[in-house]
Amino acid sequence: MNYPAYRPRRLRKNEKLRGMIQEVELSPQHLVYPLFVKEMAEDKVAIPAMPDIYQFSIEGLLKEIESVVSLSIPAILLFGVPEKKDETGSGAYDENGIVQKAVRVIKKLFGDDILLITDVCMCEYTSHGHCGIIKDGEVDNDRTLELLARSALSHAEAGADMVAPSDMMDGRVRAIRETLDRNGFQSTPIMSYAAKYASALYGPFRDAAESAPRFGDRKGYQMDPPNAREALREMRLDIEEGADIIMVKPALFYLDVLAQARREFDMPLAAYSVSGEYTMIKLTGARGYLDYRRAVLEANTAIRRAGADIIITYFAKDLAQWHRENTL
Repeated sequence: MNYPAYRPRRLRKNEKLRGMIQEVELSPQHLVYPLFVKEMAEDKVAIPAMPDIYQFSIEGLLKEIESVVSLSIPAILLFGVPEKKDETGSGAYDENGIVQKAVRVIKKLFGDDILLITDVCMCEYTSHGHCGIIKDGEVDNDRTLELLARSALSHAEAGADMVAPSDMMDGRVRAIRETLDRNGFQSTPIMSYAAKYASALYGPFRDAAESAPRFGDRKGYQMDPPNAREALREMRLDIEEGADIIMVKPALFYLDVLAQARREFDMPLAAYSVSGEYTMIKLTGARGYLDYRRAVLEANTAIRRAGADIIITYFAKDLAQWHRENTL
């Protein structure tokens, strides 16, 4: 007996049925919200390049985390903006640095209500804005590893639940893993920025973190945008060195890399929807050139569809609010 051809519209016409066969779920449990903490008197200061995103004092940060927790967003990724910078980025590994102080207060007040991830890098703390120690005009990879490991250890000692090295120095995952293990933090996981591209989409973030390089660029240690196979090699190396979660950054312009990583590696995979992606959608939506809500949903659904288990996104609060209203 011959049956009529499959007609998908029969399944799409009923909203409940459409939800039952939905292939990709987008909910707050997949989200990480990035936050910036700075030594300053004001509770918060607006970031012009990122509408509705702020630098927070520790006091202001605590108020913001209350709203994050109330929206059932499970995790934050914390970036520090120090009061002073120097050639060696000493604020990054100072036990009384801005991130270390903030972590101690957050864990004291919120405990296990929020998963606290700390970014591990040097660019926010160095006077030259690069992600490591400079020697003869170049970043000295091997000298930088020790300082990155010290930074990660200081975060763990303050109470961070997970550390996330974003510097792209060769061997930094192994250096951090060995340092954490040697000091009794064997259970502290590492989320590695394993495939971090030298992208034009970081501009607004560099305003937020006050981390633009004072000379040159970061192409010598971040990845070349045309290369996908290289990204897989970088991820494999980080896995071998002890990474617990691997990340692709940026997300939207590198969905193909994300999808290849999903096929290649059977382990947790994160994607960072970066500041430039946020600002493009936010400003275009504000001017009425596209439907803001639909664009945010499509963009983040695409990231999940490509294979990300975790999305680090400045849209996290909006997405969580829409989920609460049952309008995702």
